[in-house]
Amino acid sequence: MNARVFRDAYGVPHLQAGDPLALVYLQGLNAAQDRAWQLELERRRFLGTSAAFLGPEAAPWDVLARQARLADTAQRCFEALDDETREWITAYVEGVNHALPIGAARAPEFAETGLTLQEWEPWAPLGIWLAVHILFAGFPSKLWRTHVARHLGDEAIELFSSEGPRTAGSNGWMIPGSLTTSGQAIIAGDPHRFIESPGIYQQLRLTCPEYDVLGLAVPGIPGIAHFGHTGTVAWAITNAMSDYQDLYAEQLRRTGSVVEALGPDGWKPASVHSEVVEVAGADPIQIEVIETDRGPVIIDDDEQTVSLRYPPRVTGRLGFEVLPKLLRATTVGDIDAALDTWVEPVNVVLAADTSGGLLHRTAGLVPTRHHSNKLRVVPAWEADHQWQGSWEPMPRATVDGPAVMANARELAAPLGVEFAAPHRSRRIAELLAARPSWSVEEMPTIHTDVYLGSAASLLDVLAGLDNLSTEAVALRTELLDWDRRMDAASTTASSYAAVRKALVSRLADHFAVLEDAAVPEVFVPWMDPLTHTSYALENLLAADLTEVNVGWLAREALEEVAARGPRPPWGETHQLSPLHMLRGPVFAPGEEPFDLGVSGDHHCVMSTSSLPGLSDVCVRGSAARYAFDLADRSASGWVVPLGASGVLGDAHHHDQLPLWLRGELAPVASSLTREDRGYAGEMAGFGAVRIIEADPDRDLDLIHSWVTAERASFWGMGDLSRDEIAGIYRFLDSVPTHHVYVVYLDDVPIALLQTYDPQADPVGAVYDIQAGDIGLHFLIAPGDPRPNFTGNLLRVVGQFIFVHLGHPRVVVEPDLRNDRAIDRFHRTGFVLGAEAKITHPDGTTKTAQLAFLTRERFLSLQE
Repeated sequence: MNARVFRDAYGVPHLQAGDPLALVYLQGLNAAQDRAWQLELERRRFLGTSAAFLGPEAAPWDVLARQARLADTAQRCFEALDDETREWITAYVEGVNHALPIGAARAPEFAETGLTLQEWEPWAPLGIWLAVHILFAGFPSKLWRTHVARHLGDEAIELFSSEGPRTAGSNGWMIPGSLTTSGQAIIAGDPHRFIESPGIYQQLRLTCPEYDVLGLAVPGIPGIAHFGHTGTVAWAITNAMSDYQDLYAEQLRRTGSVVEALGPDGWKPASVHSEVVEVAGADPIQIEVIETDRGPVIIDDDEQTVSLRYPPRVTGRLGFEVLPKLLRATTVGDIDAALDTWVEPVNVVLAADTSGGLLHRTAGLVPTRHHSNKLRVVPAWEADHQWQGSWEPMPRATVDGPAVMANARELAAPLGVEFAAPHRSRRIAELLAARPSWSVEEMPTIHTDVYLGSAASLLDVLAGLDNLSTEAVALRTELLDWDRRMDAASTTASSYAAVRKALVSRLADHFAVLEDAAVPEVFVPWMDPLTHTSYALENLLAADLTEVNVGWLAREALEEVAARGPRPPWGETHQLSPLHMLRGPVFAPGEEPFDLGVSGDHHCVMSTSSLPGLSDVCVRGSAARYAFDLADRSASGWVVPLGASGVLGDAHHHDQLPLWLRGELAPVASSLTREDRGYAGEMAGFGAVRIIEADPDRDLDLIHSWVTAERASFWGMGDLSRDEIAGIYRFLDSVPTHHVYVVYLDDVPIALLQTYDPQADPVGAVYDIQAGDIGLHFLIAPGDPRPNFTGNLLRVVGQFIFVHLGHPRVVVEPDLRNDRAIDRFHRTGFVLGAEAKITHPDGTTKTAQLAFLTRERFLSLQE
């Protein structure tokens, strides 16, 4: 099978290669081309070196990454893997390293920050995974609860329980074949995360002789970890909301350079060394990295010393040996067996196969220990709080109807202490039960449901108020008659959100004693009373708050909003605002922006969260939506908030955003022909041009006749047989660095176009390669001369190379004796370089005239 990257209408990459190693190499190469800034940013974050180019804002994270030993843990976990998995991950990293210069040349963030490339470590994907998920289990919540208990007493430790939300959540559901129109299962859902630019998920298809899998990959991570469809089995996950990380209050003592920590068995040596965090625009930060028998110390100041214990650091395992097994899975039994060695994060999993197999289980490692460890910071010196050396059994369920996973206190209840409120889970179950059968095309009706079940608690309080103004009575009546749907067009939904925000602000004022918690800056977002009050509103309204007159505060909030007059539609203030590390825009200069108003709210199935108590702006929502059909994979659908490309200005940077805003899914292209994967353009006065990848078998007669013609003497193939030429072009078709195209004008073949990566070609040895360079060979077919034919054709080729493929510079190397070709390139705008002697792999040589054309020069010549 040939190594190729094909793209569908949305730019989604379809990768194919001859074996798993070649394929995962290609995945790394593609990720670096499409998401170079994202990949290098995430790598620098796990290394704790992002402040060196992002500045002081990134320094608190870098300090945590260093102190938590993320890079060292990643290396340990990588080295503990079996040889085959290490080789597979290394191949991915080699692909990343090969293509990062190309991707970086396209991404404006590199120039804006001055970030320079470094070669990736083989364990970089594991480090990225750790950095993305280290806060996933919400251990900073234990700092918050400890803070609450210190100021309000132990009885208040769960007062602010919101049953979520935390850093992430998701919806997922599985409909057995007995309840679908096709007779086969459907798995659908949407992971909820901060909406980042570029996005956390990349739609992808991976094909080799061993498997053919499509799904949502995480850039920087090989394979497809979370959401995939192999053709015979599909799987999806949600965050189990389990608790598997502990915080320990440590006592340290120092004797010279020696640091000791007090544990259950007395004072024991701790490892200690110093590191320096470089900060752009500020002084470097000298930090001490300490690790006790519990784990790395992540807080060490005048107020407290706290260490973090987490499974990958303890076990030296992360679970990456599961990733290639998922790609090879053909049944739910394969998925089930693979997940037995998964570590972090702990997930709830749904899977179904075409034989009727169904799976609903949890996967990961949760340590067995004292219950209070799950709630707060616990003393390191007490034996009761030490891990017991065993792991909690992973709950599973028998599937006898629709199965729902939405982070609620259900299957994973024994594994945690705080889960998502049950509203999304209940609503999805209610919707699924409302019909006798479902089709995959109907899944968006569930994805886009905006009924707000959590509104009842506040509306009940408003219903009991008296002594209201006329305006407040009218607003209350409107709210009580409301259908509780958070539609973007609804002014009542907007009014409800305004009353809620006004009440949250007043309630939070009563907990001012909890403000200004003494924690490192990286943990400050978890210590905000306003945020916790907003998330815990239902619990606080139901609690017996003896010192708070909730009814009085609710009356004030209602009167305040009523006095302001009519509210705009919900979508006018509930606007999507994707997070970019440099606060970059969604729309490139010159692009026409469109409205980013969204429906939904945090507790809706269409979960779109804002900044609690502060703003209606939507910063968290569906990081992707998917609907996998086990009857016909090609009927499946998916969408991401922006697009396949992470490059601002690329045609596929945010071309899926309109679909996402409307709640629609893009079709999964199950197969692409060479024609589908081509390029088409129309040039006035020239005609309709198509550039299609050559098929070495189908096009062999054409290629043979052209390259052996007298006019192609400088190609050096005139004496080769048909079979020899077939061998050459089959080889070129098998490698990811060289591509051959046939150019058609009004459906008549007129030229042969060959591109190559100079890093993988002898030409690269004779000049200084720049990031993103592409080499070009060009042969015009025999035919009658036509005025300006070659010039027009080269302009079309330029559009293909510079605009469609996105390369910044092209290099050509015609034979020095080929005066006509050199003159033709020069007249087209190429700048002549040096003469160079090129040695081919077979030992033959040619003296070439190098010439270069940049994208900027090409585009300026077209004006």
